[in-house]
Amino acid sequence: MSQTSTYTVTGMTCGHCVASVTEEVQEIAGVEDVAVDLPTGAVTITSAEPLDDDAVRAAVEEAGYQLA
Repeated sequence: MSQTSTYTVTGMTCGHCVASVTEEVQEIAGVEDVAVDLPTGAVTITSAEPLDDDAVRAAVEEAGYQLA
């Protein structure tokens, strides 16, 4: 059964930002879907198993942003 986790990412200002975050987060093992809401910074991740917050933080930072 899939798990859904929502994080808030700061610093995103455009569609390119959304694409960067989405691309990095999708590389985390077990991630099935990533939905980013640019106005609020909410990143909702659907995964096969509960996510490691450190892995999500590392992916977001790799894209050049920060978790709130």
